[in-house]
Formats: sequence, C-alpha cells, structure tokens
Amino acid sequence: MSKNIPLRTEAELEKIRIACKLASDVLVMIEEHVKEGVTTGELDRICHDYIVNVQKAIPANVGYHGFPKATCISLNEVVCHGIPSDDKKLKKGDILNLDVTVIKDGYYGDNSKMYIVGETNVRSKRLCEVTQEALYVGIRQVKAGVRLKEIGKAIQQYVEKEGFSVVREYCGHGIGDQYHIDPQVLHYNADDGGVVLQEGMVFTIEPMVNAGKKEIRNMADGWTVKTKDRSHSAQYEHEIVVTQDGCEVMTIRDEEIAEGRISRIMKNLV
Repeated sequence: MSKNIPLRTEAELEKIRIACKLASDVLVMIEEHVKEGVTTGELDRICHDYIVNVQKAIPANVGYHGFPKATCISLNEVVCHGIPSDDKKLKKGDILNLDVTVIKDGYYGDNSKMYIVGETNVRSKRLCEVTQEALYVGIRQVKAGVRLKEIGKAIQQYVEKEGFSVVREYCGHGIGDQYHIDPQVLHYNADDGGVVLQEGMVFTIEPMVNAGKKEIRNMADGWTVKTKDRSHSAQYEHEIVVTQDGCEVMTIRDEEIAEGRISRIMKNLV
C-alpha cells in the first residue's frame, strides 16, 4: 500500500534537488551569524534577504497558514515553530534549531539543524548530538520495499536507549510541488497504514527529541510549542528521495559529507 503518495519523475527530482540545495545553503550561510547578542529576528531577516535577493527564491514559511516569518527558530525548550523576534537575544549556552524551506520554480526544499551559542552544558550538547544521529538512524532504514514504520521504530529505539524522548505530535512529511502531503513520517514505532516505501517517494525525516519527557505544551501565539517540563529540545531535518537500494539525501551539507556518517547517495543494505 502507498496511499496517494506521488512517485517523482527524474524531471521533478531535478527541480527538487535545486530547491533542496538552496535550503541547505541557507543553513550554512547563517552559521557565522549565530552568536551571542544577536536576536532571532535578525537571523530571520538575514535568511529572508538571502533567499529572496541572492537565491532569487521564495521563503515558503512567510504567510503559510498565517506564519509571519521566513524561518522557524526554536530556542532551548522550544520544540518547534518558534517565531523569530527582536526581543529574543541569543545568550551563551543557548541551543537553537533553524528550520527553513525554500521554493524554487514551484518545488520545495526543507531542512533544519541545531546551532550552539558558544559552549553549552553537557546534557544539551549531548541532546544535539543524539538528535542528529537519530536523523541518520532514520535515513539508514530507507530503501524501496521497506515499511514506512521502520524509520520511526529505529529512531525511537536509538533515542530512548540514549536516555532522551521523542516528541509524538509532529512528524516528517511528503513534499515536492506542495509543502505538506502524504506520507506522514512518524519518529516513533506506530501504525503506518501499511505504507511500503517505493522508489521516487520524496519526504522529510525530522525527529524532535527532548532532554526530559516527551510531553509538550502549545503557547498562546498559536505556533510556538515548548516542552511541558521545560527541558531543552532539539531537531534535525533532511529531505530525501527513496531509491531502489537506499535513498538520496537531497539537503545534505558538505560538513556532513566530511564527517562520513551519511552520504548524498545512501545504499542501505539492512
């Protein structure tokens, strides 16, 4: 079973790859600006300007269901959908997720990563490391013929073994010429409706991991989500396409290729 999940043609994939490269370039570009004293509002303006004026692309988040900014910037105990603000100055020890989606020629590139302001405490540093590896654990499950649920099952097992928890309320998603479509990619062991991965499926994997318990709370602004116990939270995200024997990580960054834990073309022999 594969529900109504589109299988992308090579022509579509070429356009998606371009959008994904732009999205990953934003995360690389902004790194040098993430430092003590800078506001999340300023980081967002830098990203917005870069997407529009340098990349000649569209920031997908602006106006999406009323979201006011180009990026989601989620600081410390914010799990996701943090709204950038000139009131939020970065402090030494902060951890933050920057989530950016770019539209180019009608196709979407979506990714996110964590940044640390200076040095942080041991637990928050470890949280970021485990969350990044959790994303890679999920990516390593992907190939045609595998059940969708194997991704979340592997992520949950790894995260909980490391002493952290996986947020349940938010998931990865199909993407391409639309922002959010099927499949829903859960990051824990759950029913997947019988979906079997097929070559040409494009979706994100984006585990949200809490240092404390998995429960969350929604803020009054209608967007910001925080951990219920006020523990820190982390997230990493890549956009991938399923191949016959693995996947292509379309938002991979050079820093990750250099580390060697994943590659652009993954051959998953499990």
